[in-house]
Amino acid sequence: MNYKEFAEKEERLAPGHGLCAGCAAPIIVKTVLSATDKPVVVANATGCLEVSTTIYPASAWRVPWIHSAFENAAATISGVEAAYQSLKKQGKIGEDVTFVAFGGDGGTYDIGLQSLSGALERGHDFLYVCYDNEAYMNTGNQRSGSTPFGASTTTEPAGKVIPGKTEFKKDLMKIVIGHDIPYAAKASVGNWLDLIKKAEKAFQVKGPKFLLVNSPCTTLWGFSNKSTIDIAKLLIETCAWPLYEYENGEYHLTYKPKEKKPIIEYLKTQRRFKHLLKPENKHVVDTIQKHVDEKWAEILRLCGEEE
Repeated sequence: MNYKEFAEKEERLAPGHGLCAGCAAPIIVKTVLSATDKPVVVANATGCLEVSTTIYPASAWRVPWIHSAFENAAATISGVEAAYQSLKKQGKIGEDVTFVAFGGDGGTYDIGLQSLSGALERGHDFLYVCYDNEAYMNTGNQRSGSTPFGASTTTEPAGKVIPGKTEFKKDLMKIVIGHDIPYAAKASVGNWLDLIKKAEKAFQVKGPKFLLVNSPCTTLWGFSNKSTIDIAKLLIETCAWPLYEYENGEYHLTYKPKEKKPIIEYLKTQRRFKHLLKPENKHVVDTIQKHVDEKWAEILRLCGEEE
C-alpha cells in the first residue's frame, strides 16, 4: 500500500476522540486497521486508547468494538473468534471476518500477559497489537515492565540515590516468539511504510499474530506534541528500537540505519530522562548504551546480518 491508497481508505477510527495532541496510539490504530479490507472486530484493553475514544455516550470506533478489562483483551477476542469459527462451521456466517486486540504496555507486558499467553498458546486466529508507551500513562505514568532503564516515573522517580527505573525493559518479543506463533514483528510510527507492510502481512497469516509498536507519549514522556514522529524515528536510528519480524521460525531485519546514533541523542529529547544529562549520571547513560549495543548485536545475529 502507498500513501495515496492509504489516504483514500475509510478511517475505521474517527477523528474527534479525546486522545492527546501528538499521541501515537490513534496513528497506530488507523494504520493497522487500514491494512485489511475485511470486516474487523476489535477488542480493546482498558487504557488511554479505550477511555479516550469512548467517552460516554460517544464512540470514535467505526467497527464492532468490545471494551475489556486491563487484563483480558486477548481472552475476549479469542472468545469472539472461537464463536465466529463455530457459527461459520454451522453455516450461519459466510463472510470472512478478522479479529484484532489493542492493548498498551501495562495491559500487555504486565497485567494482560497471562491472557495473551493463553490466546497465543491455543492458536486463535487473531492479531494482537501492543501500542507501547512505556508506562501506565492512563493513570499518571507509573512504571511498567516496559519502562526503560533510567526513566523517571511517579512510582520510581529519579532522585539523589536512585536515578530512575533500575531495571531494563522486559523483552516481550522473546516471550511472544517463545509461543512458536507464525508471525510477530516490531514496528514504529517512526517508519509508517514498515508498519503498514507488517500489518498487511499479519492479516494474511492464519493463526495468532503479534505487533509490538513504539508509541511515544507526548504528555508524560515530556516533549512537544509536534515531535512524536521525530522522536520515534530517533529511537530507530539509535538502534534501541530495532525493526524486525519473526516469520515461521526465521528472523528478518526490515530496517538498518546507515549511521547508528548514540542513545544520548534520544535521551536528551524528553523530560523523563533529563536527570541523566547531569555529569554524575553519565555512568547510567553508559550502561544504557552498552545494553543497546548488546541487544542490537543480538538482533543482527538472529537476522543473519553483519554489524
